[in-house]
Amino acid sequence: MTSFSGRMAAVAGGAASSSGHARLPQQPIRTAGGCEAHFSYAVQRSGIVLRSSRRRSRIWIVEASGPAGAWEKSDDVRDREKVRPCVYAIGDVAAEGGSDGGGIVAVGNDRRRMNRTAEVVFAAAMTVVMGVGNRVLYKLALVPLKNYPFFLAQLATVGYLVVYFSILLFRYRAGIVTDEMLSTPKAPFIAVGLLEALGAAVGMAAGTILAGASIPILSQSFLVWQIILSSIFLGRRYRVNQLLGCFLVAVGVITSVASAGNSLMEGGIFWSALMILSFLFQAADTVLKEIIFRDAAQKLKGGSLDLFVVSSFGSVFQTLFLCLLLPFLSKLWGVPFNQLPNYLKDSAACFLNVGTLTKGCDGAPLLPLLYVIANIGFNISLLHLLKISSAVVSCLAATLCVPISIYIFTLPLPYLGVASSLPTGFIAGAVILLIGLLVYSWVPPNASSSPTKSAST
Repeated sequence: MTSFSGRMAAVAGGAASSSGHARLPQQPIRTAGGCEAHFSYAVQRSGIVLRSSRRRSRIWIVEASGPAGAWEKSDDVRDREKVRPCVYAIGDVAAEGGSDGGGIVAVGNDRRRMNRTAEVVFAAAMTVVMGVGNRVLYKLALVPLKNYPFFLAQLATVGYLVVYFSILLFRYRAGIVTDEMLSTPKAPFIAVGLLEALGAAVGMAAGTILAGASIPILSQSFLVWQIILSSIFLGRRYRVNQLLGCFLVAVGVITSVASAGNSLMEGGIFWSALMILSFLFQAADTVLKEIIFRDAAQKLKGGSLDLFVVSSFGSVFQTLFLCLLLPFLSKLWGVPFNQLPNYLKDSAACFLNVGTLTKGCDGAPLLPLLYVIANIGFNISLLHLLKISSAVVSCLAATLCVPISIYIFTLPLPYLGVASSLPTGFIAGAVILLIGLLVYSWVPPNASSSPTKSAST
């Protein structure tokens, strides 16, 4: 603050008006953008507004006039441009800046932080809505394709490529996606594709053995992996209330699902461990995407990498690795590799609901297409939330979909027949989950003054 203290002393030594304004000497500070900073002490007039916080680094907001050079036009500047306000911040960081602008840098204010929080909350809500729709429509899509779940999985994969690259092409022609974004190194996308393929393959292998209710319980390891990996690779530090909130969210989901009466160990320790390993691959995938966005922001000099660049190239390499694993995956779904062509032919006929083998395919192709659309929308909203917040926040939003989906299945839905009943511990688990979300989002009064780097959302 030595540099700024010297400037304030110069202000105090300047000419004082009868109204108590402290004015600068004849030489105003000129910024790099052509604005000239003019200071006054009175609160009643536009000028310097000192905002001191309890932080170690204090910031003062200065309103400066544009190239016209003064707040009130005199006769000799009457023909110049209208005064344009520029907002700058002077503080400890700015005092260490270069000499061309007198150490003046632009910063956001409280309204910008509030807008960002609102954006994250809205994105999280949209992610939850799309996630619930994805789960419910997957169950409905399996009604006509109950004998062809492997075909449904491959249909969604192909849908990723078509939709993502179509949107990417449109955004590129509109100038939203630039050549610099497309020149982003592809090695991280190869790793993304490999992690997504391994997560899908290992998860399918374990999912064929484990009981259905045990999978949402084991999926809570995803949140644990997120916290561990983001702490290691992103250097993120979490407050005690955030860790406690994540723990309560996991407990809430486990309470809601486990009360259905299915034993966690029905499938054996090995397959449970394999499912937990699949969530490790998925958590590493989301953390890697967060690293890609962060590194791209530095390369683009503060710009933001378009999320469809990440989605498109990640899906390409995921599809390539899944093709290499196709013999293994088809066997997991009970389809011998040599019978795969006939299987795809029959499943396509059922999907299109044409031909002689369409008995029991009622609801196709509408229900499978709705699932593919919801699945793509969920992945886009989840990636957008990851981009503007963090991997843990996106994980919490996805976790919230589990109990809501359980409740939706208790409603009379078409094609599903008799609605299921709520597990006995559902209400208690849902309450614990909501408490966990509130605890995670709570910001202690002294959190802003903590020097430790922690998760902001």
